Amino acid sequence: MADKKLNLRPLADRVLIEPLDQEEKTASGILLPETAKEKPQEGVIVAIGPGKWDEDGEKRMEMEVKLGDKVIFAKYSGSEIKIGDKKYLLMSEKDILAVVEK
Repeated sequence: MADKKLNLRPLADRVLIEPLDQEEKTASGILLPETAKEKPQEGVIVAIGPGKWDEDGEKRMEMEVKLGDKVIFAKYSGSEIKIGDKKYLLMSEKDILAVVEK
């Protein structure tokens, strides 16, 4: 998880995800260069928006995910942003496919 407080507040139903690092080598022991690694599909939620408004615009819909959840998301979803020296993904809650239960 993030070491320090992020000065970023996602809007509506968006979440900020810290992608989890992928394996550096294959099962047979071959080291993979950065260009050969697959795009991460797992991460931890480090910031969350308040939720989007319902159709009437009167009430916010509760988010299904929460801070600290480990999630699986679509491979090419979200926008990659860099804060300090770390890379994060900013995406809509609908792009999250599942929450990994502990």
